[in-house]
Amino acid sequence: MRVMNKVIACPHCGHHQDISIDASCGDQDYYDDCRICCNPIHLRLHIDELRRTVELYIDSDDEQIY
Repeated sequence: MRVMNKVIACPHCGHHQDISIDASCGDQDYYDDCRICCNPIHLRLHIDELRRTVELYIDSDDEQIY
C-alpha cells in the first residue's frame, strides 16, 4: 500500500485541507466533501507507470463542458 498525504485547496471556498491518497489501487475517480463548505470535491487520480508519477486532478462537481 502506497499512501501519500497531500494538501489540496477546495475549488469552491479555497480552504486548504489534508487528504490521504492510496496510489496502490491504480487509477481512481471519487468525490470527497470539503470540511468547511461541505461542497463535493471531484478527485481523479492517474498512475503513470511509464514515468513512475502520480497525477491528481481536482475540480468542483458542477463544472460542465458546453
